[in-house]
Amino acid sequence: MTTVTKPERRSWLRDHSELGICALLVVLGVLVLTDALRIPTDFAQRGPVGPKAVPILVGSLLLIVAALLARDVLRGGRGEAEAGEDVDLSAPADWRTVLLLCGAFLANAVLIGVVGFPISGAILFWGAAYALGSRNLVRDPLIAAGLSIFTFVVFNNLLGVPLPGGPLMEVF
Repeated sequence: MTTVTKPERRSWLRDHSELGICALLVVLGVLVLTDALRIPTDFAQRGPVGPKAVPILVGSLLLIVAALLARDVLRGGRGEAEAGEDVDLSAPADWRTVLLLCGAFLANAVLIGVVGFPISGAILFWGAAYALGSRNLVRDPLIAAGLSIFTFVVFNNLLGVPLPGGPLMEVF
């Protein structure tokens, strides 16, 4: 019987770190399947496919991908290192941009119920543009407002997906 020392075990885990992604995919697949099987279906509401079909398909595919990835990793497959020509792998992460984008998303999440999608969406779009480097203080808010109103009209009026309108509810 061979004994495996801690450095050897750590090295094996580091060499097979992709198995962590496999475990995450299995957990997500089981979660999706569990929730899908608990979806209530009424015979009168159900169409030809039913509400469980797509979640069951997605959960099953997550499990299949996890199994295939685990097999590949255990057979020696390795993920390819980033090889983008415009990516400097030695540069540190740009946490300012990440935090500004997170702030724009959080502001949208907090404000959407209070001021409605057109206003919170405009803040989101303008915040994302600002975080990604655009500094035109006249053009950016106008484009953000136009894009937000266009998105609201398309989803709310054309696609029938109700979005909170806020104080602008009667305008559209």
